[in-house]
Amino acid sequence: MLINPVHIARVLGTILLIEAAAVIFCLPVSLIYSEPVWPFVISAGICIILGGALWFLGRRPDQGQINNRETYLIVTSAWLVISIAGALPYLIGKTIPSFVDALFESASGLTTTGASILTDVEALPHSILFWRSMTHWIGGIGIIVLVILVLPSLKMTGYQLFSLESSLKEKIHPKAKGVVYRILYIYLGITALETIFLLLGGMDLFNSLCNSFSTVATGGFSTRNTSVAEYSPYIQYVIAIFMLLSAVSYVVFYHLLKGNLKRVRSNDELWAYLFTVTAGVTVLTIILYTGTDRNFALSFRHSFFQVISQISCSGFATADYMTFPPLGWFLLFLLMFSGGSTGSTTGGIKIARHLIFFKNLGNSFIRLHHPSAVVPVKLNGQGVPEGVVNQTMVFISLYFVIYIAGVLLLQLSGVSILESAGAVATSMANIGPGLGHSGNMGNFAHFNPFAKTIMTLLMIAGRLELFTFLTVFTRPFRKN
Repeated sequence: MLINPVHIARVLGTILLIEAAAVIFCLPVSLIYSEPVWPFVISAGICIILGGALWFLGRRPDQGQINNRETYLIVTSAWLVISIAGALPYLIGKTIPSFVDALFESASGLTTTGASILTDVEALPHSILFWRSMTHWIGGIGIIVLVILVLPSLKMTGYQLFSLESSLKEKIHPKAKGVVYRILYIYLGITALETIFLLLGGMDLFNSLCNSFSTVATGGFSTRNTSVAEYSPYIQYVIAIFMLLSAVSYVVFYHLLKGNLKRVRSNDELWAYLFTVTAGVTVLTIILYTGTDRNFALSFRHSFFQVISQISCSGFATADYMTFPPLGWFLLFLLMFSGGSTGSTTGGIKIARHLIFFKNLGNSFIRLHHPSAVVPVKLNGQGVPEGVVNQTMVFISLYFVIYIAGVLLLQLSGVSILESAGAVATSMANIGPGLGHSGNMGNFAHFNPFAKTIMTLLMIAGRLELFTFLTVFTRPFRKN
């Protein structure tokens, strides 16, 4: 199967035009706060010119369906292209003059990582803050989702394209566009609902929108230097609850809306996710209550928020977890490898993969005593195909191989072992905060350009769940 450049041009052109529309959406914010509009006008103009040219080159509808190699290349290159284009407002407005730093901030936003090189977020114009949060929102829903909505010519291969970009594997509708519409409705609904609850808590509309964009996308960019630590307990609990909800599979929300409670009750991943959150909150509450001068209510609130923030890969903060007892911040570090549910906007390994791993491990011990026994791995009451089990084991192994390699690369570049371990974990899982000076109240401004570039690539690889990103660099892909 040869790669048809017309297919690539058509999709990338559409993506750039969508990004131009998102950039233009920031213009009213610039006007309301009497801020310069030219960073967004010029950025949108560049995206429109390049996107229009690519769309024109790929406009012919008689080029056949997109093949597998093109799908992998489109999805991977799409995230590289939108990350570069997303850096334009920072560069043109000179709020982030360095290209490496601007690309880092853009990729972090679009991949919903939430790691930042900014040392003073509150010094930024409102329009740039709005753009940062919006990159989370459009990255969370997935740029490929938007492409499927506006590019009907992809309808025959749309689900394949979508499933490579998303962790949603259970089809809730026979057509890709039907899946996308249902996800979009739920996404918009959760965003609107959180915005209303934040407004009820006294937060102004601008900050309510920015925090809702970041929360629903499980991103973590905040409009405050101290994240959400300065807000009231009510606001913190609202954000924590919506982080919790945003890490639940959209398939669960779909079945809830349809009244199909049986499918919800039989969802093993949902209950494992809730159990992990409960266990994490309980253990950390005990650590904080017994190991610090916090009372029980404050210990619980900080634990509830930070555990959910880590598991949901959001990265918001109400307290500096590097000031917790060592066992406390080490627990939060381990939770970086958890991830939320498949079919959500979270990153990380995902709860379903952990379930398959441990169930397969248990079956392995059974086979040691009963070599001829046939013990299938079951999830949601159904047997998991052996191919999926094997792929899961390979994914987890590959995840930790890349993690170790990333830590070594950052160490060789001069980053300390503690910060290297946190930076690679947070990049691959799209969480945001790391360890040490780059913890949840810190930033990555002190990292060298090489380390920031490695982290940027790891963010994109993590967002695409490794396989999709790495496939385009393999020899079989190049040799067809």
